[in-house]
Formats: sequence, C-alpha cells, structure tokens
Amino acid sequence: MNENQRIADMTKTTQKDTGTVEFPTFDATQASEQFRAFAEKSAEQTKEAYSRMKSSAEETQKAFEATFESAKTAGNELTSKSIAALREGTEANLAHLEALAGVRSFAELIEMQSNFMRKRMEVAVDQMKDFQTTSQKSAETMAKPMKDVFEKAVKELRVA
Repeated sequence: MNENQRIADMTKTTQKDTGTVEFPTFDATQASEQFRAFAEKSAEQTKEAYSRMKSSAEETQKAFEATFESAKTAGNELTSKSIAALREGTEANLAHLEALAGVRSFAELIEMQSNFMRKRMEVAVDQMKDFQTTSQKSAETMAKPMKDVFEKAVKELRVA
C-alpha cells in the first residue's frame, strides 16, 4: 500500500468516527433578503409606534383644549356669581342705611342692626354654599377630559 493510499484510508476512518461537519455556504442573496425583510418590519413597527404616539398626542391636545375651555367657563360663572353677590350686598347695605335714617329710638336701631346682620350672615352662608357647589362642579368638569385620556392610556398599556 502506498503512502497516499494509506493517508486516504485514515482520513475516511477519521471522518466515519468523528463525523464531518459541513457549514452551509454563505449566500449573499438570502442575506440581503433577510436584511430587507428586517428593515421593512422595523419601518412598519416605527410607523405604527409613530401613529400611536401621534394619536395620543392629538387626544391629549383635545383634552387640554376642553380643560381650558371648561376653566374659562367656570371662571366666567364664578366671576358672574361674585359680581351678583357684591351687587346684592351693596344694595342691601344701601337699603339698610336708608332704613337706619328713619330710626326713632336706640332700641329700634339695635333691633334693625341685629336683624340686618343676621340676614347678611344667612345670605353669606348661602352664597358660600353656592360658590362651593359651583367650584366642585367646575373642578370635576375641568378634570374629566384629562381623566378620560389618562384612563384610556392606562387601559391601552394593560392590553399591550
């Protein structure tokens, strides 16, 4: 047996014992297709993420606009109530001063003043209750758009 034949036999035996590991050849056309598919998928995911962010930003903007509009309306309502309360107080004070001008005795003065003060305190309590009710209603109205956007965002996060 010559030397070349012996080496060939040993190689065959080694290949049988250890097994030959074959590596696939690099195919550039498949790599470029995989890269293209990856790039397209990434672009699609980026567009979807941008679309969701844009939609959320638009909803938030609308919520802010609704909140500011509610704040403007609430401010106008409270201002109108304040002016009405001041007008009512001024008219009551002037009427009381006119009534005091016609007093005949000190006892009548004290009685009129006591009745006037009691009446003004009752009116002030009623006005404060009205202001409180209006303020609470306005606060709820102003908070509602932002609350709705926040709840929607939390709900979407739970789903994702």
